[in-house]
Amino acid sequence: MILKGLPMVGTSLRLARVAGFVLLALVFWIGGFVVVAALDDDTIAVASNDAASLVEAAKTQSAEFPGNLALVVIDQGRVKVGHFKSIGQQVDADTLFQMASVSKWVTAWGVMTLVDSGKIELDAPVSRYLRRWRLPPSKHDNDLVTVRRLLSHTAGLTDGLGYCGFAPGKPLQPLPASLTAAADACPFTNGSVAVGARPGAWQYSGGGYSLLQLLIEDVSGQPFADYMDAAVLKPLGMKRSTFRPRAPGATNVAEFFDSDGSAAQHFAYTAAGAASLYSSVADLTLFVSAHRSGPDGAVVGRGVLSPSSVATLQAPQARVDDRPFWGLGVRLYAPARGGGYIFGHDGGNTPAVNTAIRLDPASGDAIIALSTGGDGLATRLASAWVRQRVSTADLPDNGISPFAILARLWSARLWLAAGAVIICLSGALAAFRAIRKPAARRR
Repeated sequence: MILKGLPMVGTSLRLARVAGFVLLALVFWIGGFVVVAALDDDTIAVASNDAASLVEAAKTQSAEFPGNLALVVIDQGRVKVGHFKSIGQQVDADTLFQMASVSKWVTAWGVMTLVDSGKIELDAPVSRYLRRWRLPPSKHDNDLVTVRRLLSHTAGLTDGLGYCGFAPGKPLQPLPASLTAAADACPFTNGSVAVGARPGAWQYSGGGYSLLQLLIEDVSGQPFADYMDAAVLKPLGMKRSTFRPRAPGATNVAEFFDSDGSAAQHFAYTAAGAASLYSSVADLTLFVSAHRSGPDGAVVGRGVLSPSSVATLQAPQARVDDRPFWGLGVRLYAPARGGGYIFGHDGGNTPAVNTAIRLDPASGDAIIALSTGGDGLATRLASAWVRQRVSTADLPDNGISPFAILARLWSARLWLAAGAVIICLSGALAAFRAIRKPAARRR
């Protein structure tokens, strides 16, 4: 009986070796692309430290750019210079772009309106306010998942999201179902919102902002887009901006291009609070300006948020490599010369949407860059703007932009897919031979 079982054991071992080699080959193939994308120097050289030089660099970079670019540079709270480029329908200051993860910054303002009105507490467990969904049981204490930790990506959520959206004609998934298992989760993400690590350490979570979207709906009793429109966007004067899917009825919406400049699909998102604000550089200039006092006695927060809440948003809440790294809804990029931090957010959506905002709250200087198509041009321009203002020593060591890396991986997706298919087919052939080998011997 033992001897009869030996061929089967041998076959199992050979199949295990084949599976191991296939997995290892896939890791090296995909990992190699990631390393090359991360090490590729994406620095934009700027002749001097002024807005005009940055815009000239933008014009050079966008001359062959296969898509749309809308760029404004703000000096002491006022737009100083801009640049607009498109390979299709012309874009301008009022053109709506899908904002990708920059949406999280605006969503954070929506959450803070509930804090200011006394309807929620920053350091209370989010579960206290939820009615339609609950975090699944965890070996960690779910009560440590507070509103503050969700805003600062320190809630211990391990969803890894990344939403890739729904193509035209496909219905959006209900928000509670998306929290359980996002149907539009990007590849290589968990896609389920759950506490997989002890809350406290920074770990980026798109799902955390979907949970905050649900929080706003459950506390306000309104659909998320309606509440954000009434509580944040319209009071700030952002009349064209909306969280509604595909900006229904809106005119002057930026065309979507792929990384090679070909026309691309317009994806919609259940996770609007994490990924799908539509806004323009004109509206975003109003939003950015609201972070500091303005002309004619305009107060910080413009009456939408209290000055203390605006200060809380940009104060350090999470550290990475022993550096202040994240506030509430914003990343802290570098210490500002006048005190505080240069802060903002980047965004990247499928197929090739890239958005970036940086703000120096002490001076009122800022940059807003929005693009579709290409390889992360908005982020690269915003990074160049930061380097104009701080020394290299002040920049964080982990300055490689994940959005630029994702853009490069997306542009190389056909090569990635082709290599993965070849590896898998080779593995299947090797497995077939491993199975046939004992049979041939028995004959």
